[in-house]
Amino acid sequence: MPTFLFDKIIFGPVTSRRLGVSLGINLLPANRKVCSFDCIYCECGFNPGKGAVAPILPTREEVCDHLAVKLQEMSTHQRPPHVITFAGNGEPTIHPHFPGIIDDTIQLRNQYCPDARIAVLSNATRIHSPAVFEALLKVDDNIQKLDSAFEDTIRLLDRPQGHFDLTETVEHLQRFRGKVIIQTLFVSGSFNGIPFDNSSEEEVTAWLLLIQKIAPKEVMVYTIARDTPIDTLVKIAPKRLHEIAERVRNVGFQAQVSE
Repeated sequence: MPTFLFDKIIFGPVTSRRLGVSLGINLLPANRKVCSFDCIYCECGFNPGKGAVAPILPTREEVCDHLAVKLQEMSTHQRPPHVITFAGNGEPTIHPHFPGIIDDTIQLRNQYCPDARIAVLSNATRIHSPAVFEALLKVDDNIQKLDSAFEDTIRLLDRPQGHFDLTETVEHLQRFRGKVIIQTLFVSGSFNGIPFDNSSEEEVTAWLLLIQKIAPKEVMVYTIARDTPIDTLVKIAPKRLHEIAERVRNVGFQAQVSE
């Protein structure tokens, strides 16, 4: 039930289940979540309700300065990160200066740790923006969420805030022409009395068809591993996660599992 927030612009390095030694960048406030989804499994908890004070985001200059200091320190100690990851307390592409921040990060990476990758963990709600789309094409690991092939399931699990259309999202994901990694969190349980299991045969079969449409360079299959804001969620067994990953491989795409 307890959840946590990242209290700094630059956090870590941490050991990521999917990315290795990761230096995190939080483009959202340090004291609250700001996201275009409100996932029932989010480790950062739920979005503030209506009437909450407007969030204060770090400036582009603050992000650049903090990242430069941290990368210089890690370089001096000869402990560069494997990856610089945009994650944090919500959806990073919401930041109005996200494209410019990506450019700054690429420049600093090239200066201090040229072997490090740059990753963005996103929920795909802003890829309709030309500027965001082009910025995502510049990073090494463009990781986008797709939790189901059924819009009703996405509305239950991910709870989009504002406009969301699954067909449009898939069309935009196809436009990456393979320069995208799809991440899917599999979970079962119930929410507000409604049962769900996006690892069921019906769900996985339909989801695989969308994976084939999108044709990503890789698929990340995982389940909950930390505290969630509600206590009616159930982890998917490792055996089932590996079965799903093997089916991804059988249709021609790389897959990795985080149990």
